Amino acid sequence: MTQAQHFREMYEECYPRVLAYATSLVGRQVGEDITSETFTIAWRRVRDIPRPALPWLLGVARNLVRELRRRDSHQYALAAEEARRIGQGGGADTGDVAADVSDREAALQALASLSDADRELLTLLAWHGLTAKQTARVMGCATATLTVRLHRARRRLEKALQTASVPSPPAPDARAAHLDDHKGALT
Repeated sequence: MTQAQHFREMYEECYPRVLAYATSLVGRQVGEDITSETFTIAWRRVRDIPRPALPWLLGVARNLVRELRRRDSHQYALAAEEARRIGQGGGADTGDVAADVSDREAALQALASLSDADRELLTLLAWHGLTAKQTARVMGCATATLTVRLHRARRRLEKALQTASVPSPPAPDARAAHLDDHKGALT
């Protein structure tokens, strides 16, 4: 296989995931630029790229984002915004829509309340489907260190989920009881 063929296969396989990752960090427009620059670097270093290529590519994208932030002091969009965009992809939905919306809103609030590092760690594993070893490589740390960080991030997410409050309408029985209370006061 030639270098061009190897690069093409890698590009076709990894481009959507690198774009999703970069977009989750800096928004759609800048994410596209970061992704483009990531694959430009990959083209120049095609011989050095390990298999699987995705963790290496995400590491390059992460470094480019860090350089961008250092240079511009630019705040990036929350991972929750990317989750909303990805969530609009569709699919058959069954069940209680109101409960699903309420649960989703609580989860997004909880995720948004976490630090950038916790949010990035959790989304790399959950949304981008990386293993702990691959995530450690992207984050630039040892797998053991990542495991500790992951445990702590999950505890903070659980705590945030417990405190996230999304107002939900009272159950029909509670509304009826509430109306009965008012009727008694009017008579």
